[in-house]
Amino acid sequence: MDKKTLTGIVLMAAIFIGYVIYSSKQQEKYKEYMAQVEAEAQPDEAASTSEQVASDDIVPELADSLAAAAAESAARREAEMFGASLAAAKSAEPSSVALSNDYLTAEFTTAGGMLSKVTLHDYTKYAPKGERNEKVVLFDPSSAKFDLEFYLKRDRKNVKINTEEYVFTNAGVSRGDGFQTLAMRLDVGEDAYLLYEYVVYDEKDPSRDYMIDLNVKMVNMAPLMAAQSTLGLDWSNRTYRNERGFKNENMYTTLSYRLPDEASIEDLGMGDGEKEESVKSEINWIAFKQQFFSEALIAHGNFAYADMGFSTEPENSGFIKTFSVHAGLPYNAQTTGYAFSIYCGPNKYAVLSKITDPEGEKIAMERLIPLGGWLVGWINRWIVIPVFDFLHKYIGSFGLIILILTALIKLLIYPLTYKSYLSTAKMRVIKPEVDALNEKYPRQEDAMKKQQATMELYKKAGINPLGGCIPMLIQLPILWAMFRFFPASIELRGQSFLWADDLSSYDSIVTLPFTIPWYGDHVSLFALLMCAAMVGFSYFSYQQTASSQPQMAGMKIMMVYMMPIMMLFIFNDYASGLCYYYLLSQLITIVIMTGMRRLVDDDKIHAMIQRNAAKQKNKKKSKFQLRYEELMRQQQEQMRQQQSAKGRRK
Repeated sequence: MDKKTLTGIVLMAAIFIGYVIYSSKQQEKYKEYMAQVEAEAQPDEAASTSEQVASDDIVPELADSLAAAAAESAARREAEMFGASLAAAKSAEPSSVALSNDYLTAEFTTAGGMLSKVTLHDYTKYAPKGERNEKVVLFDPSSAKFDLEFYLKRDRKNVKINTEEYVFTNAGVSRGDGFQTLAMRLDVGEDAYLLYEYVVYDEKDPSRDYMIDLNVKMVNMAPLMAAQSTLGLDWSNRTYRNERGFKNENMYTTLSYRLPDEASIEDLGMGDGEKEESVKSEINWIAFKQQFFSEALIAHGNFAYADMGFSTEPENSGFIKTFSVHAGLPYNAQTTGYAFSIYCGPNKYAVLSKITDPEGEKIAMERLIPLGGWLVGWINRWIVIPVFDFLHKYIGSFGLIILILTALIKLLIYPLTYKSYLSTAKMRVIKPEVDALNEKYPRQEDAMKKQQATMELYKKAGINPLGGCIPMLIQLPILWAMFRFFPASIELRGQSFLWADDLSSYDSIVTLPFTIPWYGDHVSLFALLMCAAMVGFSYFSYQQTASSQPQMAGMKIMMVYMMPIMMLFIFNDYASGLCYYYLLSQLITIVIMTGMRRLVDDDKIHAMIQRNAAKQKNKKKSKFQLRYEELMRQQQEQMRQQQSAKGRRK
């Protein structure tokens, strides 16, 4: 390393060391300065803290003042847009009032001026444990909605009014001869107001016991109304669960409606999930129908249209379905109001069949009860229900009433049962002769000859091949009528018999810790006994038919065992009253068939056949028989020609 390089290194080291020493001294001076500044700033910070505390005390007062100013400004704007009356009604405090008669208590709220709750006095909800002491409630106040929607003219523009947003004024309750009226008023402008008059009837009349009339009056409102052809009406409600079985109650719960002048009604169908429907034509009434109760809104001037729907609630929610309706009410400048009736009561035929319109014409409210189509419904309305009601006047036990009703039905159809049995017995007696014909014509090409000979044999014996089936088919409408009647009969609701505590629901003797698919989580004893009786009856019937009809031999398992087991799975959730009826029906039929088997032996039947054959021997053939024989001859000739053609081709 030379001298110049060494000198440079020493100078650089000296400069670096000098800079470090200088920087350290400057840093010490800076720290002393900052400490002095902080010490001088402490009094100011204390003063600032005091000022902040004072400010925190002022902020709530300022916020309240600003909120009040904002509310006042909003109220002023609302008053300018809707008018002072409606603005005041929007911020008023709501109240409630109740009207009662012997059958129901109706609760109303001034919030929207609507019916919010109805309690039925004579009906209680199903109680899983303990006594049934909770009354049936038809409206859920938290979801009930009755909203009238219309437009007002305000400063050359239209403003929409929804009555559910306003608090009506309770104008008081007045009483008349057999009725009481609640009036609620919503002031819309100077000397212009909307008036709701709810009428509850005290007189004991089936057509009015569960009816609440609603008169909507539009007083001096025409000058304020905007040009519109309809007013909107929104009606919705969530229905409570009232019965034991959710599945069965939900199946019968739906939205129903009637078109004007129709004798039948329409509905959205039964089942789970959501359903919607739009009807563009006039509608007379709309009902939120449950298994045994309904809330129906009847428009005496008809709705112009309606968009309707429902959604199913979860099983453990305590509700069944949520219903909603948006309907249109026809409007013009001469309209001064609307007349409605609200039915809140049981699906009871004796009550619903009495309800009429103001002109006294029936409006098919009884169709809410699912009694079946034209034939089955006719049987239920004109035979089953009158007999059932007559027996109920004198007999208190519904189990005994069902027994007597079953016996009467069996007595009514006994001639058909006897004819069916006699036809089967005749087939059994002539079976050896039928077997002889089978041996005489064993070939396939002789099938037509065998058929002719068999028909001739049946004719001589006086046997109709369908004689055993036709009487049974005639009985089917009665069996189907019973199937529709018992689950829909509110008279059975809550009525106990033997081990069943409610004949309108299933009877559970064992609750399973698991759920069997398509069967359920319980064992219904009446359904089990019904299945056992069906096995016995099916086995008895199979013995009667298999001996005379060899083709039935292969159907033993299906007839005797499979059908009853399928019925057990289907009926385990059904009304115990229905299973009890079918059980009685099977047992009585077995007794009747056994008695006929002993009284009508094969020798008597054979003698009857011989006498009939003697009568048929010299009897002139009818035109139908001659045409039938000619047709058979032509078919036989056609088959012979076909067989000949096949032989030539070979």
